[in-house]
Amino acid sequence: MRSASSSGRTQRAVNSSRRWGQQIAEAAQLADDWGYLNSLIGSSTGDRFRKFAQGLTLDNLVWLANQQLNRLHGRYLLQRKASEALELEVVDTWQADAVRDTRTLSGGESFLVSLALALALSDLVSHKTRIDSLFLDEGFGTLDSETLDTALDALDALNASGKIIGVISHVEAMKDRIPVQIKVKKINGLGYSRLDKAFAVE
Repeated sequence: MRSASSSGRTQRAVNSSRRWGQQIAEAAQLADDWGYLNSLIGSSTGDRFRKFAQGLTLDNLVWLANQQLNRLHGRYLLQRKASEALELEVVDTWQADAVRDTRTLSGGESFLVSLALALALSDLVSHKTRIDSLFLDEGFGTLDSETLDTALDALDALNASGKIIGVISHVEAMKDRIPVQIKVKKINGLGYSRLDKAFAVE
């Protein structure tokens, strides 16, 4: 009897030891997971977490912008810099995928990238806020005729989808492509302008 009782206590001790060992292993794994997460985004001020969250949003924005760039031109792609979490660079697919700093873009290239980002931002926030209008102030004067046609085709497609597109520009070639216009004239070069007589309200 004493031997059987001792054997039972031994087995219970073994089982208890196994359970404790398993719990310790699970706790250690959980601590490792939290430690890894802390190494990625942990900080006393929350700055690292904010940057991490902003990085996720930026990744989404870049993906949407690349869809727009593909429609606009097909030559450029955006990607995040490896060394700077919240900075972008441009991949030139016509130059063997050469990576370029955004500061090296020409005026026309900068316009296309900026337009793609603006359209992507509109898409990004559209699930929270309905955006039915988009206003573009200049930039078209830096485009060659082919790129200008491409950009205007993209804006026409947006207009056809139900968005109101407003363009502020001095480019003469755009007059034939934009049927509804409001003309403004400078007054004596003093920084003042007025509506053309056809649009004046008496």
